[in-house]
Amino acid sequence: MAEKLLLLDTASLYFRAYFGVPDSVKAPDGTPVNAVRGLLDMIARLVNDHRPTRLVMCWDDDWRPQFRVDAIPSYKAHRVAVEVPGTTGVEEVPDTLSPQVPIIVEVLKALGIARVGVPGYEADDVIGTLVAREVAKKDRAPVDVITGDRDLFQLVDDAVPVRVLYTIRGIKDLMAIDQAVLKEKYAVSSGPGYADMAVLRGDPSDGLPGVPGIGEKTAAQLVHRYGSLQGILAARDAGDPGLTATQRRRLVESADYLAVAPAVVRVAPDAPVGELDDRLPSVVADAGALVALAETWGLSSSVKRVVDALAG
Repeated sequence: MAEKLLLLDTASLYFRAYFGVPDSVKAPDGTPVNAVRGLLDMIARLVNDHRPTRLVMCWDDDWRPQFRVDAIPSYKAHRVAVEVPGTTGVEEVPDTLSPQVPIIVEVLKALGIARVGVPGYEADDVIGTLVAREVAKKDRAPVDVITGDRDLFQLVDDAVPVRVLYTIRGIKDLMAIDQAVLKEKYAVSSGPGYADMAVLRGDPSDGLPGVPGIGEKTAAQLVHRYGSLQGILAARDAGDPGLTATQRRRLVESADYLAVAPAVVRVAPDAPVGELDDRLPSVVADAGALVALAETWGLSSSVKRVVDALAG
Protein backbone atom coordinates (compact mmCIF):
# COMPACT_ATOMS: atom_id res chain seq x y z
CA MET A 1 0.00 0.00 0.00
CA ALA A 2 1.29 3.47 -0.88
CA GLU A 3 2.25 5.65 2.05
CA LYS A 4 -0.26 8.29 3.10
CA LEU A 5 -0.18 10.54 6.18
CA LEU A 6 -3.29 11.96 7.85
CA LEU A 7 -2.83 14.78 10.39
CA LEU A 8 -5.94 15.52 12.46
CA ASP A 9 -6.54 18.86 14.17
CA THR A 10 -8.05 17.07 17.15
CA ALA A 11 -9.64 19.96 19.06
CA SER A 12 -11.25 21.27 15.88
CA LEU A 13 -12.80 17.84 15.37
CA TYR A 14 -13.94 17.15 18.92
CA PHE A 15 -15.54 20.61 19.14
CA ARG A 16 -17.38 19.80 15.90
CA ALA A 17 -18.37 16.41 17.32
CA TYR A 18 -19.60 18.03 20.54
CA PHE A 19 -21.91 20.41 18.71
CA GLY A 20 -22.89 17.86 16.06
CA VAL A 21 -23.88 14.93 18.29
CA PRO A 22 -26.80 15.42 20.72
CA ASP A 23 -25.82 15.87 24.37
CA SER A 24 -28.37 13.18 25.18
CA VAL A 25 -25.60 10.71 24.23
CA LYS A 26 -24.36 9.73 27.69
CA ALA A 27 -22.40 7.07 29.54
CA PRO A 28 -24.21 4.67 31.87
CA ASP A 29 -23.43 6.99 34.80
CA GLY A 30 -25.00 9.97 32.98
CA THR A 31 -21.76 11.64 31.88
CA PRO A 32 -22.14 13.20 28.41
CA VAL A 33 -19.90 11.42 25.87
CA ASN A 34 -21.21 13.01 22.66
CA ALA A 35 -17.81 14.51 21.76
CA VAL A 36 -15.99 11.23 22.44
CA ARG A 37 -18.40 9.17 20.40
CA GLY A 38 -18.52 11.73 17.59
CA LEU A 39 -14.73 11.91 17.37
CA LEU A 40 -14.37 8.12 17.30
CA ASP A 41 -16.94 7.90 14.51
CA MET A 42 -14.99 10.56 12.61
CA ILE A 43 -11.75 8.58 12.97
CA ALA A 44 -13.46 5.41 11.73
CA ARG A 45 -14.89 7.26 8.75
CA LEU A 46 -11.59 8.92 7.87
CA VAL A 47 -9.68 5.64 8.06
CA ASN A 48 -12.27 3.83 5.94
CA ASP A 49 -12.54 6.61 3.35
CA HIS A 50 -8.86 7.56 3.02
CA ARG A 51 -6.96 4.38 4.01
CA PRO A 52 -3.93 6.17 5.49
CA THR A 53 -0.85 4.19 6.46
CA ARG A 54 0.08 6.81 9.07
CA LEU A 55 -2.11 9.01 11.27
CA VAL A 56 -1.47 11.53 14.05
CA MET A 57 -3.98 13.16 16.38
CA CYS A 58 -2.41 16.61 16.79
CA TRP A 59 -3.08 18.20 20.17
CA ASP A 60 -3.31 21.69 21.66
CA ASP A 61 -0.96 21.49 24.64
CA ASP A 62 -1.28 25.28 24.69
CA TRP A 63 -4.31 26.87 23.03
CA ARG A 64 -2.89 30.42 23.38
CA PRO A 65 0.92 30.27 23.31
CA GLN A 66 2.85 32.92 25.17
CA PHE A 67 5.00 33.82 22.14
CA ARG A 68 1.88 34.77 20.18
CA VAL A 69 0.36 36.74 23.07
CA ASP A 70 3.66 38.59 23.59
CA ALA A 71 3.60 39.63 19.93
CA ILE A 72 -0.12 40.54 19.77
CA PRO A 73 -1.81 40.73 23.21
CA SER A 74 -5.30 40.59 21.67
CA TYR A 75 -4.59 37.11 20.26
CA LYS A 76 -7.59 34.96 21.29
CA ALA A 77 -8.10 37.28 24.28
CA HIS A 78 -11.89 37.22 23.84
CA ARG A 79 -11.87 33.44 24.38
CA VAL A 80 -10.26 33.59 27.83
CA ALA A 81 -12.73 32.30 30.43
CA VAL A 82 -10.51 32.54 33.52
CA GLU A 83 -7.45 34.72 34.07
CA VAL A 84 -4.69 32.67 35.72
CA PRO A 85 -1.55 34.53 36.87
CA GLY A 86 1.58 33.39 35.07
CA THR A 87 -0.39 31.91 32.16
CA THR A 88 -2.28 33.17 29.12
CA GLY A 89 -5.55 32.11 30.73
CA VAL A 90 -8.00 29.22 30.55
CA GLU A 91 -9.98 28.79 27.35
CA GLU A 92 -13.75 29.09 27.42
CA VAL A 93 -14.99 25.53 26.84
CA PRO A 94 -18.54 24.17 27.38
CA ASP A 95 -18.91 22.65 30.86
CA THR A 96 -19.93 19.26 29.48
CA LEU A 97 -17.06 19.09 26.96
CA SER A 98 -14.10 19.53 29.33
CA PRO A 99 -14.65 16.21 31.21
CA GLN A 100 -14.73 14.35 27.89
CA VAL A 101 -11.22 15.34 26.83
CA PRO A 102 -9.41 12.99 29.29
CA ILE A 103 -11.66 10.16 28.08
CA ILE A 104 -10.57 10.87 24.49
CA VAL A 105 -6.93 10.71 25.62
CA GLU A 106 -7.43 7.33 27.32
CA VAL A 107 -9.30 5.79 24.38
CA LEU A 108 -6.69 6.95 21.84
CA LYS A 109 -3.94 5.46 24.03
CA ALA A 110 -5.73 2.13 24.28
CA LEU A 111 -6.29 2.10 20.52
CA GLY A 112 -2.60 2.82 19.92
CA ILE A 113 -3.26 5.84 17.70
CA ALA A 114 -0.48 8.44 17.86
CA ARG A 115 -1.38 11.62 19.78
CA VAL A 116 1.12 14.47 19.92
CA GLY A 117 1.17 17.87 21.59
CA VAL A 118 4.03 20.18 22.56
CA PRO A 119 4.10 22.48 25.62
CA GLY A 120 3.89 26.10 24.53
CA TYR A 121 2.51 25.31 21.06
CA GLU A 122 -0.84 24.81 19.40
CA ALA A 123 -1.96 21.80 17.39
CA ASP A 124 -1.50 23.98 14.28
CA ASP A 125 2.22 24.16 15.10
CA VAL A 126 2.45 20.40 15.59
CA ILE A 127 0.80 19.96 12.19
CA GLY A 128 3.09 22.54 10.58
CA THR A 129 6.16 20.83 12.02
CA LEU A 130 5.09 17.35 10.93
CA VAL A 131 4.35 18.69 7.44
CA ALA A 132 7.77 20.37 7.27
CA ARG A 133 9.44 17.11 8.32
CA GLU A 134 7.58 15.16 5.65
CA VAL A 135 8.41 17.73 2.96
CA ALA A 136 12.11 17.42 3.85
CA LYS A 137 12.15 13.67 3.25
CA LYS A 138 13.43 12.16 0.04
CA ASP A 139 10.63 9.60 -0.09
CA ARG A 140 7.87 11.82 1.23
CA ALA A 141 4.26 10.72 1.53
CA PRO A 142 1.18 12.67 0.47
CA VAL A 143 -0.26 14.53 3.46
CA ASP A 144 -3.89 15.35 4.20
CA VAL A 145 -4.67 17.73 7.08
CA ILE A 146 -8.17 17.36 8.55
CA THR A 147 -9.40 20.59 10.15
CA GLY A 148 -12.13 23.19 10.35
CA ASP A 149 -9.50 25.94 10.70
CA ARG A 150 -8.76 28.01 7.60
CA ASP A 151 -5.41 29.08 9.10
CA LEU A 152 -3.98 25.74 7.98
CA PHE A 153 -4.63 26.56 4.32
CA GLN A 154 -1.13 28.07 4.49
CA LEU A 155 0.29 24.53 4.38
CA VAL A 156 -1.25 23.64 1.00
CA ASP A 157 1.44 22.58 -1.46
CA ASP A 158 0.64 20.65 -4.65
CA ALA A 159 4.27 19.59 -5.07
CA VAL A 160 4.29 17.27 -2.04
CA PRO A 161 1.24 17.12 -2.14
CA VAL A 162 -0.20 18.62 1.04
CA ARG A 163 -3.95 19.18 1.01
CA VAL A 164 -6.33 20.45 3.66
CA LEU A 165 -9.54 18.47 3.96
CA TYR A 166 -11.80 21.16 5.34
CA THR A 167 -14.81 20.22 7.50
CA ILE A 168 -17.07 23.07 6.38
CA ARG A 169 -19.62 20.52 5.13
CA GLY A 170 -18.86 17.93 7.80
CA ILE A 171 -16.68 14.87 7.93
CA LYS A 172 -18.77 12.96 5.38
CA ASP A 173 -18.24 15.57 2.69
CA LEU A 174 -14.86 17.22 3.21
CA MET A 175 -13.80 20.08 0.95
CA ALA A 176 -10.36 19.31 -0.50
CA ILE A 177 -8.26 22.47 -0.53
CA ASP A 178 -5.38 22.51 -3.02
CA GLN A 179 -3.68 25.37 -4.83
CA ALA A 180 -6.39 25.51 -7.51
CA VAL A 181 -9.04 26.00 -4.83
CA LEU A 182 -6.94 28.69 -3.10
CA LYS A 183 -6.71 30.54 -6.41
CA GLU A 184 -10.42 30.14 -7.16
CA LYS A 185 -11.76 31.06 -3.72
CA TYR A 186 -9.13 33.42 -2.32
CA ALA A 187 -7.22 34.66 -5.39
CA VAL A 188 -3.89 33.51 -3.95
CA SER A 189 -1.79 30.88 -5.70
CA SER A 190 -0.02 29.16 -2.80
CA GLY A 191 -0.13 28.30 0.89
CA PRO A 192 2.45 30.98 1.82
CA GLY A 193 0.43 33.47 -0.25
CA TYR A 194 -2.64 32.59 1.83
CA ALA A 195 -0.68 33.27 5.04
CA ASP A 196 0.46 36.66 3.74
CA MET A 197 -3.10 37.54 2.75
CA ALA A 198 -4.30 36.45 6.22
CA VAL A 199 -1.77 38.74 7.92
CA LEU A 200 -3.08 41.74 5.98
CA ARG A 201 -6.76 40.80 6.31
CA GLY A 202 -6.61 39.91 9.99
CA ASP A 203 -9.01 37.55 11.73
CA PRO A 204 -11.48 38.79 14.37
CA SER A 205 -12.13 35.20 15.52
CA ASP A 206 -8.47 35.03 16.61
CA GLY A 207 -8.23 38.62 17.82
CA LEU A 208 -5.94 39.65 14.93
CA PRO A 209 -6.73 43.21 13.81
CA GLY A 210 -5.17 43.11 10.35
CA VAL A 211 -4.49 46.33 8.44
CA PRO A 212 -7.55 48.59 8.81
CA GLY A 213 -9.22 49.19 5.47
CA ILE A 214 -7.51 46.27 3.72
CA GLY A 215 -9.92 43.38 3.44
CA GLU A 216 -9.50 39.95 1.92
CA LYS A 217 -9.94 41.03 -1.71
CA THR A 218 -7.47 43.92 -1.55
CA ALA A 219 -5.01 41.83 0.47
CA ALA A 220 -5.10 39.10 -2.21
CA GLN A 221 -4.60 41.68 -4.96
CA LEU A 222 -1.54 43.09 -3.20
CA VAL A 223 -0.04 39.63 -2.64
CA HIS A 224 -0.61 38.84 -6.31
CA ARG A 225 0.95 42.13 -7.45
CA TYR A 226 4.04 42.05 -5.23
CA GLY A 227 4.49 38.32 -4.72
CA SER A 228 4.61 38.26 -0.94
CA LEU A 229 4.13 40.33 2.20
CA GLN A 230 7.85 41.12 2.09
CA GLY A 231 7.39 42.44 -1.45
CA ILE A 232 4.43 44.57 -0.36
CA LEU A 233 6.40 46.11 2.51
CA ALA A 234 9.34 46.81 0.17
CA ALA A 235 6.92 48.56 -2.20
CA ARG A 236 5.51 50.56 0.72
CA ASP A 237 8.97 51.69 1.80
CA ALA A 238 10.01 52.53 -1.76
CA GLY A 239 6.88 54.59 -2.43
CA ASP A 240 5.90 52.25 -5.28
CA PRO A 241 3.23 53.88 -7.49
CA GLY A 242 1.35 50.56 -7.62
CA LEU A 243 0.11 51.32 -4.11
CA THR A 244 -2.51 54.04 -3.73
CA ALA A 245 -1.73 56.81 -1.28
CA THR A 246 -4.38 55.44 1.07
CA GLN A 247 -2.99 51.90 0.91
CA ARG A 248 0.52 53.11 1.57
CA ARG A 249 -0.66 55.23 4.52
CA ARG A 250 -2.54 52.29 6.02
CA LEU A 251 0.48 50.02 5.62
CA VAL A 252 2.72 52.66 7.25
CA GLU A 253 0.30 53.15 10.15
CA SER A 254 0.19 49.37 10.68
CA ALA A 255 3.98 48.96 10.60
CA ASP A 256 4.20 47.75 14.21
CA TYR A 257 1.48 45.13 13.63
CA LEU A 258 3.04 43.98 10.34
CA ALA A 259 6.41 43.54 12.02
CA VAL A 260 5.08 40.91 14.45
CA ALA A 261 1.96 39.45 12.84
CA PRO A 262 3.67 36.98 10.47
CA ALA A 263 5.15 35.06 13.42
CA VAL A 264 1.66 34.85 14.95
CA VAL A 265 -0.22 33.86 11.80
CA ARG A 266 2.31 31.41 10.39
CA VAL A 267 2.42 27.99 12.01
CA ALA A 268 5.73 26.91 13.48
CA PRO A 269 7.66 24.54 11.18
CA ASP A 270 10.10 23.64 13.94
CA ALA A 271 8.19 22.99 17.17
CA PRO A 272 10.08 20.52 19.41
CA VAL A 273 8.01 17.50 18.42
CA GLY A 274 9.81 14.35 19.53
CA GLU A 275 10.20 11.21 17.51
CA LEU A 276 6.93 9.34 17.18
CA ASP A 277 5.56 6.15 15.73
CA ASP A 278 2.79 7.40 13.47
CA ARG A 279 2.01 4.07 11.80
CA LEU A 280 -1.70 3.40 11.88
CA PRO A 281 -2.10 0.21 13.93
CA SER A 282 -4.03 -2.74 12.52
CA VAL A 283 -4.37 -4.20 16.03
CA VAL A 284 -5.21 -2.12 19.11
CA ALA A 285 -2.49 -1.44 21.67
CA ASP A 286 -4.37 -2.50 24.81
CA ALA A 287 -7.52 -4.54 24.17
CA GLY A 288 -8.28 -4.97 27.87
CA ALA A 289 -8.17 -1.25 28.59
CA LEU A 290 -10.21 -0.52 25.47
CA VAL A 291 -12.97 -2.97 26.46
CA ALA A 292 -13.09 -1.48 29.97
CA LEU A 293 -13.29 2.08 28.61
CA ALA A 294 -16.00 1.11 26.12
CA GLU A 295 -18.09 -0.46 28.88
CA THR A 296 -17.54 2.34 31.41
CA TRP A 297 -18.41 5.13 29.00
CA GLY A 298 -20.96 3.40 26.79
CA LEU A 299 -18.78 3.60 23.69
CA SER A 300 -18.93 -0.01 22.46
CA SER A 301 -20.47 0.68 19.04
CA SER A 302 -18.13 3.59 18.23
CA VAL A 303 -15.06 1.73 19.48
CA LYS A 304 -16.02 -1.28 17.35
CA ARG A 305 -16.27 0.93 14.27
CA VAL A 306 -12.73 2.23 14.84
CA VAL A 307 -11.36 -1.25 15.53
CA ASP A 308 -13.01 -2.59 12.37
CA ALA A 309 -11.64 0.33 10.35
CA LEU A 310 -8.10 -0.27 11.66
CA ALA A 311 -8.35 -3.97 10.79
CA GLY A 312 -9.82 -3.20 7.35
